Amino acid sequence: MPLTRWLAEYAWLPERAEPTPDVLIEAEDGRITAVTPLVGAGTPPAGVEVLPDATRLPGLTLPGLANAHSHAFHRALRGRTHGGRGDFWSWRDLMYAVAARLDPDSYLALARAAYAEMALAGITCVGEFHYLHHGPDGRPYDDPNAMSAALVEAAAHAGIRLTLLDACYLTATVDGAPLAGPQRRFGDGDALRWAERVAAFQPENGHTRVGAAIHSVRAVPAEQLATVANLADRAGVPLHLHLSEQPAENDACRAVHGVTPTRLLAEHGVLGRHTTAVHATHPTSADVALLGESGTGVCLCPTTERDLADGIGPARRLAEAGSPLSLGSDSHAVVDLFEEARAVELDERLRTRRRGHFTAAELVTAATVTGHAALGWGDAGRLAVGDRADLVTVRLDSARTAGVPPVGAFFAATAADVTHVVVDGRTLVTDGRHLTVDVPTELRHAIAEVTS
Repeated sequence: MPLTRWLAEYAWLPERAEPTPDVLIEAEDGRITAVTPLVGAGTPPAGVEVLPDATRLPGLTLPGLANAHSHAFHRALRGRTHGGRGDFWSWRDLMYAVAARLDPDSYLALARAAYAEMALAGITCVGEFHYLHHGPDGRPYDDPNAMSAALVEAAAHAGIRLTLLDACYLTATVDGAPLAGPQRRFGDGDALRWAERVAAFQPENGHTRVGAAIHSVRAVPAEQLATVANLADRAGVPLHLHLSEQPAENDACRAVHGVTPTRLLAEHGVLGRHTTAVHATHPTSADVALLGESGTGVCLCPTTERDLADGIGPARRLAEAGSPLSLGSDSHAVVDLFEEARAVELDERLRTRRRGHFTAAELVTAATVTGHAALGWGDAGRLAVGDRADLVTVRLDSARTAGVPPVGAFFAATAADVTHVVVDGRTLVTDGRHLTVDVPTELRHAIAEVTS
């Protein structure tokens, strides 16, 4: 790829408390080669020439956003599961109804549209927590990884990077009840057969990495947790897991194993710096210490957690204990990492009745560099030389952001304010329009196929 230049009106550079004005960003072969703050627009310092071919980026330019936790097929549930009474468990039944109808072709169409919606929101990399593996009756497709391949192809069409977090899902409850109904298509029998299937899937492209996941302590028996963790460790890939999303999960784990889910995972060698716990909404103080001391990351999904009435997790305590925080859109009730980031701060205010827990810079870090690292892309998430050339520009003249200082834009903007997205040096979104996917049309058609 030839040398490309962008002139950002404001750019959020690493280790800066607020955006820097007038920044020239240059990239070649998908990597940032130079980041030069200018004295003022049109007045570069000596030796720096702003060429006319530099693309102007009015507004605030951020590194690419990382969506660290996604279930792509949940996008079909938006607007269908939010009304009425119920809880996580009643919602899950509605989710299973959609899961039962998908096949590789319909999943490709739905995920392509969902990932393209993410691109419009400034997301340049997604972690897909994938457990929809086999046919509706639980029998593998002729290609046992056909559903995985559909997700890889979907991300390629949408133009974003993918970490496929292949989830081991073997039992329905902590005490080992067998999978039934739609759950049957999630299972591989045991962790060794799961590992064999995962090892056989090696997509050869530059936009995908394959990681591992433990669905939860409900879904993987204690004696098989280490098999999954060891595979991830040997391969040097990320390991993600749902953790303490519901008090009922904690209660069931104590009843069967005599310890909390976090303690059980620690005892079986699952926690660590390459592991990310998703939600961690109901940890004990001892759990928080275990997560922090082991360097286990925590992916917060505030919109989903409040949509499902899960509760508010101790985000500040987790961060102070040593757990790096990342963000996810999870069920895709909303695809907007600005909203997820704000919610981390605002939910803490609700929980503590006190303001000012996270700075804007901390929230930007969670949405960018920490999220990419959690997905195994340690060379992304910063506007820095050598990193991947991922740029996301947010307008500062919309009804939401007009009059807002650049440092406050992260608290004011929404996904609708994203105007320009670059992934690995290639422009993907211009003037708020995806260059290759008609996102509303494709979403409408793909969702109708699995819900009508």
